[in-house]
Amino acid sequence: MNEDLPRTLKFAIVWLVLGAIVFVGDQWRRHEALKATFTTASGVVEIRRGEDGHYHWPGTLNGASVDFLVDTGASGVAIPAELAERLGLPAEGTVRSSTAGGWVSGRVVRGDLELDGGVRAERLRMVALPRLASPLLGMDVLGRLHWQQRDGVLRVDL
Repeated sequence: MNEDLPRTLKFAIVWLVLGAIVFVGDQWRRHEALKATFTTASGVVEIRRGEDGHYHWPGTLNGASVDFLVDTGASGVAIPAELAERLGLPAEGTVRSSTAGGWVSGRVVRGDLELDGGVRAERLRMVALPRLASPLLGMDVLGRLHWQQRDGVLRVDL
């Protein structure tokens, strides 16, 4: 019985090491994929579709880091109500919005938006919606830009 313990322990250690290697390798792959999803060069922004199937455009809203989901089906920028509250964006009124989940009431707010690559919109009108999972970058900003989407890459000429 004493001889089985070291063999069992060695077997367990081998599996733990293999599991750790797989875990670290997967984390490195995810990190590299995230780095490669957003690039800027010579007045061009290229955003590769993320693993979730969406385009993510990093930026700031009133100086706070925000990861915007590019939503060509949205007429305007929409942000989670919790984010608007955290940033202290005062309400300018209320609005009823049609979303993928149905009609929802929200607040109209304004903020300064800056996207990585140099796109800026000051005092931009946005809608703060309850239960919105992440900020959406809509056509009120995207419509000002020249962009095209092909083969999982969104290319924006600035």
